[in-house]
Amino acid sequence: MSLTRREAIRSGALMSAGLVGGLAAVAQTGNRDGAAVESPAGRPVPKLTKRTAYIAAYDTESPRCLAAVRKIVEVHQRFNFPATFFMVGRTLEGAPEEYRRLLDDPLFEIASHTYSHRLLREHPLNNDKGPRPDLRKEIFESKATIERTFQRPCLGIRSAWGFAHGLTGARDVLTLIAEAGYKYSSSQLWGPDYTLPALLTEPYTYLADGHPTIWEFPGHGWHENILKSPTKWGAKRLTLWPAPMPEAIPSTFLKTPDEEFALNRVFLDKAATGTQSYVSFIWHPWSLGAFDPSMRMLEQTFAYVQKLAMKPTTFARFYEQAARAG
Repeated sequence: MSLTRREAIRSGALMSAGLVGGLAAVAQTGNRDGAAVESPAGRPVPKLTKRTAYIAAYDTESPRCLAAVRKIVEVHQRFNFPATFFMVGRTLEGAPEEYRRLLDDPLFEIASHTYSHRLLREHPLNNDKGPRPDLRKEIFESKATIERTFQRPCLGIRSAWGFAHGLTGARDVLTLIAEAGYKYSSSQLWGPDYTLPALLTEPYTYLADGHPTIWEFPGHGWHENILKSPTKWGAKRLTLWPAPMPEAIPSTFLKTPDEEFALNRVFLDKAATGTQSYVSFIWHPWSLGAFDPSMRMLEQTFAYVQKLAMKPTTFARFYEQAARAG
C-alpha cells in the first residue's frame, strides 16, 4: 500500500527523511550495515579496546531529572555499572547537595551538558531564534560548577541536542573547549543528514580543526525521548531512506520498556559482533522516569550487556585509553 507524503505524516508513524541528500549522506557517514566508518574529521581510528565497551550516559538537563536519577543510581549500584552523567550547570546548582549525595561515587563520572542547556552551534531542527548563547559562559561555568560541587576534574562536554558531525568545523567552539581544559566532546548524536538513529560511529579527534588532542566520542541510537513522544512533537521526518539500519527503526512510538530494550539489543548485538570500540545510548533521566518508573529497561539492558561480556565504563575512563592509544 502506498501513501502520499501528507497521508504518511497523518498516520502517526516515524517518517523518513526523504530522498534529498539520502544516498550521499550514507556514503559520507555510514554504510548499509550501520557499522563503524571513517570519522567526519577524516582520521580513521582503530578499535581502542580488546572488548567492546558499554558506556551508560545520561543527559541530566532539568529539575525533572532528579527523581529519576535516584532510581537510576540504585540500578547502577546494584549492577556495579559505571555511568557518565552529563549535567547542565543550572540543574546542578538547583540541588547541589542532593546530586553530590547521589553521584559522588567512584562509579560515576560527572561531565558538562553546558551551563544552561544551550546549543554550541546551529542545529537545523532547532527553531530557537533567540540571541546566540554566550559560548564562554556555557563552556566554562558548567565545568566550574561541576568541579566546585564534586571536587574533581570535569573532562568532557556534550552540547544540547548534539549534531550530525559533532563539532567538526566549529573552530571557535573547539578553541574554547580546549582553553577550558576539557579533554573530549560527546556531541555527535545524530545520523547522516540529521536523521535518526545515530549510527555506530567510532571516536575521532579534531585534528583537521587544529585540535588533535580533543576527542569526539559519538553517541549511538535514538534520543530515547523522541521514541516515546513525551515532547508531543508528533510524527516527524527523522529517518533516512534507504535506511542504513532498518531493523533499528520502529514503525510507531514505543509503548513499553520491553520494546525499548528490544531496540537497544539491535545496537548492542551489532557492536558486540563487529569492530566497535564502544556503544553508548542517548538517554534522558526525566524521560526514562516518566516512561518506565521501575527502570525495567535499564535492568534488561545491563543484564544483556553482561551476557555479551561487554566492559562497562565511563567516557572519562575510555578517554584515558584513547589518549594512550592515540
